[in-house]
Amino acid sequence: MNDIRAIETDRLLLHPLSADEAQRVVDAAPAPGDRWAAGYPEDGDARSARGFLNGLAERGDPGAYRPYQIRLLEDGSVVGGGGFHGPPDAAGVVTVGYGLIPAARGHGYASEALRALITRAREAGATAVRGDADLDNTASHHVMEAAGMAFEGADEQVRNYRLLL
Repeated sequence: MNDIRAIETDRLLLHPLSADEAQRVVDAAPAPGDRWAAGYPEDGDARSARGFLNGLAERGDPGAYRPYQIRLLEDGSVVGGGGFHGPPDAAGVVTVGYGLIPAARGHGYASEALRALITRAREAGATAVRGDADLDNTASHHVMEAAGMAFEGADEQVRNYRLLL
């Protein structure tokens, strides 16, 4: 669970957020050297970073189960975020989320990042990964399905997906 290495894929680097980096995301205040693409961070990135900081204060460092910046390998620019909403529950199930700036959508980056996060969850000992997306967010439904997650139901707001590891 303490594995906080970056995750490299064919086209992406998922960089694990530190507390200082998360605070910069919350404040929307990049430091010199941060390579944020136009439009980053979005509201979801700030909510994730705030949740991470609250979790650090309440429960300590979650190790691998943290948020990650999604960076393009070609130039290092941050085009979104993805990661875990915290450590697994008592049954070993971890919740995952992700998002990209509009300019980075439609290139398969979200599916690539989600597959990498699922691998990290498996390596860190989770038993399952779950996620959800608004009913009208068909792009996100496709991302979860492309990463091997199965639809398991919906309510009046979201579709729920799960993958047993």
